[in-house]
Amino acid sequence: MSVEERLSEFLESHYECFVKKWSENVLVSSNDPYRSEVLSNGRRMVQLVITFLRADFNEDLLKELAFKVAEERAEAKVNISDFIYNVNLGRSEIFKHLYDSKISLLELQPTINQINSYFDQFIYYAVKRYTEIKDEEIKDTKTFIEQTHQDRLTLLGQMASSFVHEFRNPLTSITGFIKLLQRENPTLDYLTVIQHELEQLNYQISQFLLVSKKEVIGKEKALFHVDHLVKEVEMFLYPTTVDNNVKVEVNIEPTLKLLGYRDEFRQVLLNILMNSIDALKLVYYDKAISIQGYKHEESIYLAVHNNGPVIPQEQIRTIFEPFVTHKKLGTGIGLFVCKQIIEKHNGTISCTSTDERTSFIIRLEDVLTKEEQSKTSSSL
Repeated sequence: MSVEERLSEFLESHYECFVKKWSENVLVSSNDPYRSEVLSNGRRMVQLVITFLRADFNEDLLKELAFKVAEERAEAKVNISDFIYNVNLGRSEIFKHLYDSKISLLELQPTINQINSYFDQFIYYAVKRYTEIKDEEIKDTKTFIEQTHQDRLTLLGQMASSFVHEFRNPLTSITGFIKLLQRENPTLDYLTVIQHELEQLNYQISQFLLVSKKEVIGKEKALFHVDHLVKEVEMFLYPTTVDNNVKVEVNIEPTLKLLGYRDEFRQVLLNILMNSIDALKLVYYDKAISIQGYKHEESIYLAVHNNGPVIPQEQIRTIFEPFVTHKKLGTGIGLFVCKQIIEKHNGTISCTSTDERTSFIIRLEDVLTKEEQSKTSSSL
């Protein structure tokens, strides 16, 4: 009779003895819903070891029991370390009884190695399955939290956009009456200041409406001169630039034209320039903003530079994401709106920053050049 057969007979005859010893020391809570299964699983593991010693090892049977135990431990919300302790406790009880088998240690050693291998594989499959279950639970919980958070943000956004949209109606009336007062009382003090503040408020409302897509500011695409738009924005911001001692230099090619939503491009320029002015508030030397517009090959470039503080690279990576802001009173939607608008016009926007200057570069396709090329090719 082989050592394995002798040993399996010995384990079977002492089966109840070491199972009893193991069950007296096993870690299992009185509140564990699978308390009885813990003992049953221990018995099943010993039976498998005996079976494996008598015949060929069956990995599927071992894996099946390991998966069952892992799923029960996960559902019972038990720390996996308790399970490993219990398995090793059962292994130790078996080895204690092996030395009473009257089989020499030299003969026992290969079989001990085999039994160790069975237990190690059992622990591996159980812990692996337990980890997969826990990872899936974490993933499901995270998805639920994110979805709930997204639902709340959506609801909040809908409420905010509705409120802001309704707010614009009385604002339009107030702006109209201010203009009427200016016409009838051209010398009345503070009307210009009031009108400028109302325009600033309208600018912020436009930001929210763009993000919520409640309203498309430019109804139809139109061809417009870039230098005219830049001058309009510069005049709108003139009180702010003067108040902050910011010098603005404009260099736009006179023939530069864009085809798109003019009011949306106005919003882009306002957002970038307002950000630049805010950055320059931290500067105590000559504050300067440069606006450039030019053609290069088949593209149109608009660039806004300022000599404000350098923006760290980690901030630049997220600068166009929604609700990302490093201002105390910032909303984090200005540059996000810019990116949305430019991408809607099949363009790109990027930011670079060094100790000398920070630059926002907008690149757009020169639609007119393509149309001219198309006309030329069709005429040929």
